[in-house]
Amino acid sequence: MIERQAFLLAAGVGSRLEALTRETPKCLLPIQDKPLLQIWLELLRSQNVTRVLLNTHWLHEQVEAFVAQWQRHNPTPQVTLFHEPVLLGSAGTIVANRHWVTPANPFLILYADNLTDVPVGRLVDRHIRHGLPFTLGVFRTAYPTQCGIAEISPDDRVIGFEEKPAHPKSDWAAAGVYVADDRLYDMFPPSQNSGESLDFGFHILPKLMGKMEAYYIHDFLMDIGTPEAYQKAVAAWQGRKS
Repeated sequence: MIERQAFLLAAGVGSRLEALTRETPKCLLPIQDKPLLQIWLELLRSQNVTRVLLNTHWLHEQVEAFVAQWQRHNPTPQVTLFHEPVLLGSAGTIVANRHWVTPANPFLILYADNLTDVPVGRLVDRHIRHGLPFTLGVFRTAYPTQCGIAEISPDDRVIGFEEKPAHPKSDWAAAGVYVADDRLYDMFPPSQNSGESLDFGFHILPKLMGKMEAYYIHDFLMDIGTPEAYQKAVAAWQGRKS
């Protein structure tokens, strides 16, 4: 049986959230009665993800304390903490923890500043079926110049990708919900070391043209990156749960 594992990227400072993250890390902001990180861990448990690597940076002591308390009552998924004194970037974290990945097993790459109920297990299943190195979760956006935009062929192959394009070729945006396997590491610069900052949108995804399939997300998924977005996401989450 294939073990389900996930990188949960939660180290961001959250500077756009202004006062909301001065004393609280972004991943612990409350969504109704739960921290966002708890919602993520419960979602991963429901999708049979057994291992999670969670990166930390800003106010990392709070995240570590939350995980320790949560893990005492919830042994699954098993959470490995990876502290970044200097932020490595979304792809840099994946490089630095290559040893954590089970060889030949698919792994999820998830951006923890999203609020979502995407059934991520379905992405893993799709990834296994199509046989390509990468599965790119995409959602339809009204603001394509502010996102990483995928150009997708009729057979769901991603044939173009540009981060924040001036002239978008579609309105399908990268969702921060991905699946890869260890073939992904072939896309990293040969001289790359774990101390350099690497971003998926700028440095890695453009190298995967023709080697990744799009997965269309129609489930609840909202970014909480600004105070306005956070308030909208909380209200929408309450509305869908009520």
